[in-house]
Amino acid sequence: MPYKVIDGKIQPLSFTAEEIMQKIKNDGIKFIDLQFTGLTGRFHHTTMASSMFHKEDFEDGLPKLDGSSIRGFTEIHESDLILRPDPSTYATIPWIEKDSTARLICDILSGGSERNSFPRDPRGIAIKACKFVKEKGYESSFWGPEIEFFVFDKLEVNTMTPYHCQSYKITSREAPWSTEGVGYVLRLKEGYLPSAPGDTLMDYRNECVHVLNNDFGIICDTHHHEVATAGQCEIDIRYDTLVNAGDSVQSYKYIVKNLAKKYNMIATMMPKPIALDNGSGMHVNVSLWDKENNLFFDERDEYAEMSETARYFGGGIIDHAFALAAIVAPTTNSYRRLVPGYEAPVYIAWSRGNRSAIIRIPAHYKGRRFANMKRIEFRAPDPSCNPYFAFSAIVAAGLDGILKKKPLGDHIDEDIFKMTPQKRRELGVKQLPASLREAYEELDCDRAFLKPIFGDDAIDNIIEHEVKEHNEVAVRPHPHEFSMYADV
Repeated sequence: MPYKVIDGKIQPLSFTAEEIMQKIKNDGIKFIDLQFTGLTGRFHHTTMASSMFHKEDFEDGLPKLDGSSIRGFTEIHESDLILRPDPSTYATIPWIEKDSTARLICDILSGGSERNSFPRDPRGIAIKACKFVKEKGYESSFWGPEIEFFVFDKLEVNTMTPYHCQSYKITSREAPWSTEGVGYVLRLKEGYLPSAPGDTLMDYRNECVHVLNNDFGIICDTHHHEVATAGQCEIDIRYDTLVNAGDSVQSYKYIVKNLAKKYNMIATMMPKPIALDNGSGMHVNVSLWDKENNLFFDERDEYAEMSETARYFGGGIIDHAFALAAIVAPTTNSYRRLVPGYEAPVYIAWSRGNRSAIIRIPAHYKGRRFANMKRIEFRAPDPSCNPYFAFSAIVAAGLDGILKKKPLGDHIDEDIFKMTPQKRRELGVKQLPASLREAYEELDCDRAFLKPIFGDDAIDNIIEHEVKEHNEVAVRPHPHEFSMYADV
């Protein structure tokens, strides 16, 4: 749902189909871009002339999708799918200047007379997750993703054949290896909040925030350079309900990539593009609410002001952390980020403020005045994940924890990275899967908590895709292996 700041207050904007048809006319829109999300979280689109778009299309949908051509959707004999645009996602695309264009995010429906929600549609699964939250007695859940990404001047990848010149080259004016820089380079792991001229991307991020706020109605506050060198960025967006937050993440990725292209740069959500430097995470903040109250807050808890509900919710995340990894860190590259020593949370533990644990309870403020800010921050996800899947899986794990009263366990306030393996064993601290293969095998074994929302079909499809991606990398030698083993 888009938002707008009116008299200093954030106001939600909800549009009916009739209002959107009028806006299309008033805005002089020539083309409608129908956007939807595939299994892997990538945005897809098809574009139509606005003169051919009708109010009834919001209800009936449009027969514009061959599901067999989208990875992981359908076989060729069952390929007819329908795109049904959501009027609340209307936004104009400012960088398309020649022919004014507006976008609408779509749900995917199965073809045929019934036109049911397509069971593998990520956004449809997120809608199902929202209904599941209400069925369990909660009004809503709120989600605040913290999305990090890299912006390079140039990225050259050579994968022409499986036998020759598999390589990549990253060019960044900020990086210590740069030969085209401004004379102020950012050293590995020392890129957090540098001022200009070290931070070369302020103008770019300013424009991203302007477009997010003013064209797409996604409210942002701060933006900054992150810890890694070579253009690692973060733009903070306002928390929202589950589906809306998923829409915002997809729009965020779409905007930062397209504006990077405008600046002759390239933005990537790849979790770990640079060796020996920090990767990009997507920490997910979550809370459950009734109509007015944050159900995760309890001022009687002296340690973290967490309610029993919040503790059980966190206990569910801890209990299902191995399986969740396959959904919130779904690429082979995700597990190059999830290694000790680079601030990525690999240890399954929780704490107040401790960034070495996968669950952190932010401790910036204390007291009932800040009750609305009480939340669980789950730090394992990265920006390569499908946000609709990630949020749905996290809420499924948390609600399972509440249902089964899963204990959160003792908090750990020490730096877990600096503990000896023996001490971690004594404290019962386990580690996240070390590879995508380990993660999807855990998901396959521990899928029951997801089935009410995902169903077996979507889970099977996620695992099947990840098996293929694991094998794609496993069968190829890594370039660095030549320096290690060519002389054996």
